[in-house]
Amino acid sequence: QVQLVESGGGSVQAGGSLRLACAASGYIAGYSRMGWFRQAPGKEREGVAIIVTGSTVTYYRDSVKGRFSISQDKTGHTLYLQMNSLKPEDTAMYYCAADSGIFRVPVFRWADFDNWGQGTQVTVSS
Repeated sequence: QVQLVESGGGSVQAGGSLRLACAASGYIAGYSRMGWFRQAPGKEREGVAIIVTGSTVTYYRDSVKGRFSISQDKTGHTLYLQMNSLKPEDTAMYYCAADSGIFRVPVFRWADFDNWGQGTQVTVSS
């Protein structure tokens, strides 16, 4: 099992940018995908961006396409989420997650991910 630790959250004004990072310790190569999820108060957890581990294959929810970018460093042990043109509706707790199972669909089904970080808060003011 890997340990995931997020960082980089904060408060920004609408239109601003933040870069989240997720440090993964352990044998990450055996995980089929990693991703970012978010949860706002009173709302369900939702997938934001997914990357197939060790590849450039990515998936984004429609509302962040063109604004957010997910990537991994060459070792695969750090996951990033570059967030540009932030909107108030992006305000949420953001979680890093990893799936130790085989690749499966739907890609944003959070219950398939069995390793989670503690989360980092992103607040966007208008």
